[in-house]
Amino acid sequence: MRALIVGAGVAGPALAYWLRRSGHEVTLVERAPRLRTGGYLIDFWGSGYEVADRMGIVPRLLHDGYVLTAAREVSDGGRTIATLDPARLADSAGGRYVSLVRSDLARAIHDALDDGVELILDDTVTSLTDLGDRVEVTFERSDPRAFDLVFGADGLHSRVRELAFGPEEQFARELGIAVAAFDVTGYRPREELVAVMHGAVGSQSIRVALRDDVTLFLLTFRHAGPLPDRLEDQRDVVRAAMAGAGGETERILAQLERADSLYLDLASQIRMPSWSRGRIALLGDAAACPSLLAGQGTALAMVGAYLIAAELAAAGGDHVAAFRAYERRLKPMVSSKQDAARGLGTAFAPATRGRLLLRNTLMRLMNLRVVADLVMGRSLRDPIELPPFPDHAPGR
Repeated sequence: MRALIVGAGVAGPALAYWLRRSGHEVTLVERAPRLRTGGYLIDFWGSGYEVADRMGIVPRLLHDGYVLTAAREVSDGGRTIATLDPARLADSAGGRYVSLVRSDLARAIHDALDDGVELILDDTVTSLTDLGDRVEVTFERSDPRAFDLVFGADGLHSRVRELAFGPEEQFARELGIAVAAFDVTGYRPREELVAVMHGAVGSQSIRVALRDDVTLFLLTFRHAGPLPDRLEDQRDVVRAAMAGAGGETERILAQLERADSLYLDLASQIRMPSWSRGRIALLGDAAACPSLLAGQGTALAMVGAYLIAAELAAAGGDHVAAFRAYERRLKPMVSSKQDAARGLGTAFAPATRGRLLLRNTLMRLMNLRVVADLVMGRSLRDPIELPPFPDHAPGR
């Protein structure tokens, strides 16, 4: 079958890989003029790690990734409040755990694709017409074409979802928190393989030293309403929201002018009654963004891509049956992650001083091995079992 995948982040290339495994013709289209770089650091484990293992890219991820030695929570004066040991996470995950820059994962998946995947950059879809036996597609730049299946893997603000299912407002649930991420070279102080966290009323900052003298900053803060599009206006929003947060915040904010790019978005979830309509299906954040607060969005993208392709292969190309089975397998896991995230605002941006004190107390309790093992053990168990991928896909 001829498949169009919109979005070349993590979910899109992963789906392209598995669809090619079944012999489908795949076109991958990406709005950006080049594959994206940068992004924030993700913890990669569980079922997403298993999918990567089945793709044969784990050695690449371990080479490109990071094994952090500590995560420290510090006070306004720089005193250590709590220290968490990431090695416990790795132990709880059976050693199958690595921290990665999101774009490094995307690049590893893309490099695993065969030459049969057509990649179109600097373009996106403008209309989708499902005619029952095919989907007619128009693009901003390319000539119109027809595909047997269309997949939206184009993120939280999915164009495919808007065209096929309706406006984003119908499905987005804002969590009252914004997320900003950027990196700079040469920042000091620098602590190798250590994540340094600082919480304040209404915000949190994290800095992590990466390779080549690069430091990554991840800021979360309370925010309601839309965010601006212009870079300078975005910087102003971040400065205003983080002002007076204490610790290193003032020094971190001074780095905004040096950053080549700034990721800024609302922490939102996408909740939909169905992820497919006719010959069009969604995956990753386009289908069910759990938000940064939940984590595991990247792993869910990997798992969703695998399941769609596996179910299509098992169903002999019957997309109706395959899409139904894909949702049935994945929705319970997605729902549990989304529900858990709604109560995690205190960890990322405590709304009051009382909640900040509660957050810091919980951080200190995580120093107790029995508490840490209990919490980590629960969080590292994914409630899903991946089926084997069919070696032969009948009817393609």
